[in-house]
Amino acid sequence: MKRKKVLIVEDEERMRILIGDYLKSEGFEVVEAVDGAEGIDKFEAQKPDIVVLDIMLPRMDGWTVCRKIREESDIPIVMLTARSEESDELFGFELGADEYVTKPFSPKILMARIKALMNRTLPDEIQALQVGCISIDTAGHTVSIDGKKIELTPKEYELLLYMLKNREIALSREQILDAVWGFDYYGDYRTVDTHIKRLRTKLEHCGEYIQTVRGLGYKFEVNS
Repeated sequence: MKRKKVLIVEDEERMRILIGDYLKSEGFEVVEAVDGAEGIDKFEAQKPDIVVLDIMLPRMDGWTVCRKIREESDIPIVMLTARSEESDELFGFELGADEYVTKPFSPKILMARIKALMNRTLPDEIQALQVGCISIDTAGHTVSIDGKKIELTPKEYELLLYMLKNREIALSREQILDAVWGFDYYGDYRTVDTHIKRLRTKLEHCGEYIQTVRGLGYKFEVNS
């Protein structure tokens, strides 16, 4: 089986080596970049399966790198930062990041989140889902609206799958956060709201299927 490739974009050598060593010990192939511009170059040349991206980088900051990657790809992006402001985290999710890890962090936790992003899929025997005007090819990880493919980030895709599998059930923000982000996630419930808002927009007229349940969370329901 081909090894999964991880691009680490981190200017701090000690941190870059630490993350790289853990990834290699878990069987990943590692590609390194020391600044944002090199990160874009390595992304385009190496075609990684996932990106671990620091925010404070020379030449081009992590926000810009994330935005440029999202213009071309929906691969998982884990952002690293020494800043813990909630506004930074929400901004990262708005740009399309899938995970946001604040330094200092446990390398084991980072590895768990990376592997979770890579492995969260439906069982292989489920090949397709069709609900209303939304069609999902789970083998190809593609989503279509009335036959037209749309681009979702891995976290948006996972969120949509979770809601489709639990359609017509009122789901609390806590349930959604635990199921999609994991029990060890330390972010705010507004992370869910941010992703729901972005997902509704991308689903176009089908976004109305995601209904707000006042005082609780959300429900996916196709009105007849």
